[in-house]
Amino acid sequence: MSDILIFGGDGYLGWPTAMYFSQRGHNVTVVDNYFRRNACLELDTGMLYPVPNLKERSKLWHNITGLEIRVVIGDLTDAEFTRGLFDGRTLSEGIFEIGFSGIPDTVIHYAEQPSAPYSLLNYKYANKTITNNLLITNNLMFAVKDLNRQTHIIHIGTMGEYGTPNIDIEEGWLEIKHKGRKDKFLFPRQASSLYHTTKIMDTDLMWFGVRTWGLKITDLMQGPVYGVETDESILDDSLKTIFNYDEIFGTVVNRFITQAVVGYPLTIYGKGGQTRGYLNIKDTLQCVYKAFQSPAKNGELRIFNQIMETFTVLELADLACKVGDSLGLNVKLQNIDNPRKESENHYYNPSYHGLIDIGVVPHFLTEDVMADIFRIVMKFKKNIRRDVIFKGIKW
Repeated sequence: MSDILIFGGDGYLGWPTAMYFSQRGHNVTVVDNYFRRNACLELDTGMLYPVPNLKERSKLWHNITGLEIRVVIGDLTDAEFTRGLFDGRTLSEGIFEIGFSGIPDTVIHYAEQPSAPYSLLNYKYANKTITNNLLITNNLMFAVKDLNRQTHIIHIGTMGEYGTPNIDIEEGWLEIKHKGRKDKFLFPRQASSLYHTTKIMDTDLMWFGVRTWGLKITDLMQGPVYGVETDESILDDSLKTIFNYDEIFGTVVNRFITQAVVGYPLTIYGKGGQTRGYLNIKDTLQCVYKAFQSPAKNGELRIFNQIMETFTVLELADLACKVGDSLGLNVKLQNIDNPRKESENHYYNPSYHGLIDIGVVPHFLTEDVMADIFRIVMKFKKNIRRDVIFKGIKW
């Protein structure tokens, strides 16, 4: 049994991760300040269904399973608040009025503003993205450096750090031969948004902490995630994770399915040739857990590319169309001017074997898997707001 601290435990991936670790017998504490929820309210993005707050979720989880997920509400950009999680000064809230009793064995770091469009709405949201993402990572590194260097940090990075280079994308590192000498460097990064740029800065910060203080960090370069249900959330509808379908916080597969359900033409940016790596939400949980079970060593920044397969945007749209039509929906596709500055036809060949090698068993995006997501979204069709699906945020 390990003490697990999850930063960003209210989010799309954070809450399912909390349940996953709790179900497997670990002491789990989640930390969040509801950044994502508040941003959704401020920007009026809409969500597919209402989601209880963390205290309510924790109580429901306890009532159903008898297990505890402790809740701490607070701002991780505050360095003293973050450090308090490591020395017992910060107390959990809700039904478990207990301090986080010990140094966490593992910190899983999801606590970042995750949206490229949000980061480029204007300079104010750009500043929020930079401030939130970099300060939290820096505060975490210094807390571990000062209070327990044996804590393993698992950070959720993004494949978007790499961009779309005209060479194969290795898992984080690249060996370079130059003028008769060779060395190993972080794979070159070329982000296509300000959000992705902050994730590059995260990697650089963590690499500094590893080299300088001997920290042990696993950085998971994750592709876009799709799906709703996990083995834990099926216990009760109120345990479902947050589901966004707008252009700011919704990921592409979830967006396309929602659009298809309400008869909104699928928004294909440009010709749809953009290729990315994707994974099922269940595989995110697997990947994080396997990284936890085989932690990085002190003085190691271990990087995995966290994807299971690649698709073009058009391939995903065609799949959504085929599945939607099989369920009696009349799905339409629509190519629109690409609001983003990105290559639509490009080479893309990432390596992603590391997580498979440590035991992850992939779920692939089959027609049946997509149909299951369709059925969940169709259940909440009356909640879908067409007016928030696409507003054309450009950069």
